[in-house]
Amino acid sequence: MAIPSLQDGIDKAGSPIGLLWQPNAEPWTPEVVEREYVGWRQEQAAWHEGVALLNLSHHMYDLWIEGPDATRVLAEYGANNFEKFAIGQAKQYVPVTRDGKIVTDGILARRAENKYLLSGVPAAQHWVQYHAEKGGYDVGFETDTSSAFRPGGGDPKLFRYQIQGPLALELIENVFGGPLPETKFFHSTPVTLDGRSFEALRHGMAGQAGYEFIGPWEHAAYVHDAFLKAGEPLGLVQVGALAYTTPSVESGWIPSPVPGIYADPELAEYRAWLPLFGIEGKRPLNGSYFSEDIADYYVSPYELGYGKLIHFGHDFHGRDALLKTKDEPRRTKVTLVFDADDVRRVVGGGEDPGFVLTYARHRVETSAGLVGTTMQTASIDPVGTVLAQTLIDSAHAEPGTEVTVVWGEHPGPGTDPEADLGFPRIRATVQASPFDRHARTEYRRNA
Repeated sequence: MAIPSLQDGIDKAGSPIGLLWQPNAEPWTPEVVEREYVGWRQEQAAWHEGVALLNLSHHMYDLWIEGPDATRVLAEYGANNFEKFAIGQAKQYVPVTRDGKIVTDGILARRAENKYLLSGVPAAQHWVQYHAEKGGYDVGFETDTSSAFRPGGGDPKLFRYQIQGPLALELIENVFGGPLPETKFFHSTPVTLDGRSFEALRHGMAGQAGYEFIGPWEHAAYVHDAFLKAGEPLGLVQVGALAYTTPSVESGWIPSPVPGIYADPELAEYRAWLPLFGIEGKRPLNGSYFSEDIADYYVSPYELGYGKLIHFGHDFHGRDALLKTKDEPRRTKVTLVFDADDVRRVVGGGEDPGFVLTYARHRVETSAGLVGTTMQTASIDPVGTVLAQTLIDSAHAEPGTEVTVVWGEHPGPGTDPEADLGFPRIRATVQASPFDRHARTEYRRNA
């Protein structure tokens, strides 16, 4: 029996929205790791006030790309600068469609002259592999899916542990017997622990100083135990799946843009190549903002804050569209700070709502009407309320602007997108994105 494709799913549902719209969809959280170790509030506090250990080993999808044409295919289907890409460096890879809409970003690390590792949500990996195979590029691929989809339920090929927080560097010095070599942001340095070799990537997800340690799975348990032992005197806290999803809300990374691939007739063959039961077919849409047109959910890399990563010094797929829209008015990425009393009233029924997490597209309004949509919303206990990464019309993006968030779940097709469904409103105030000051002002200074 043939495996159904994304296009099969769209055809059966009648439209991309018919396939993807799922009111009250459960939000994604990482697999395998415990949902909480000491409680999501304490785990969030750890990377603000102390030191935290985050386990990224199980939810990342890895694609190794190797061969004489590895750089060429990545450059021709990505907007990044490949003229300045050192071995040991990583970049946020930005592939776009011919219309200049993001396919979904990924972390691209250069491992050797003709070898790269592309990690993260697998939409970017699918995009590169499809075009490489279709175009006859001299390049090979090796895949390691996330633990939720790995055949046979085996172990990952790599471990990934992130040490994060104000005491991160002190903990790292304790583990390695001294400071690591000075390393630029998003560059890696080789490290050795009791004869076990791996690498330290200068990277953190919550805006604080920290490293991500990446190496062969055979060393995973030893390295993990070494961090736990050395971190005990510093109050090291392991971060569970709930709290793990929230640093992006502070650091300004939007993890759930809709790939711009669902309706373009020229991508019909691509949609027929993609499996239905992949990220493109199974990542749901929901919230109070509803449109029958999937294109209304597409985003530009400029809206996501990736403009500084785009390099027009080379030809790439979607280049002309990005050039045309580079200076056009567009939405701005901001952080909405929800009114804490309204959160308790609307979400918690007057009580503490507990842990809040959603990737819903909730309507953001002013007296002028619709001005934006939320992209990820989560409780941030050290801030004392809920924050939302949001794309908003630039005219309303000034910090301090007051808006309202429509909190509810539109039922989807069959109901007028503009129907007044009586959803409650939550007052919110626009603030900068990233919300975290360190992430906003210093994080990438030494890039």
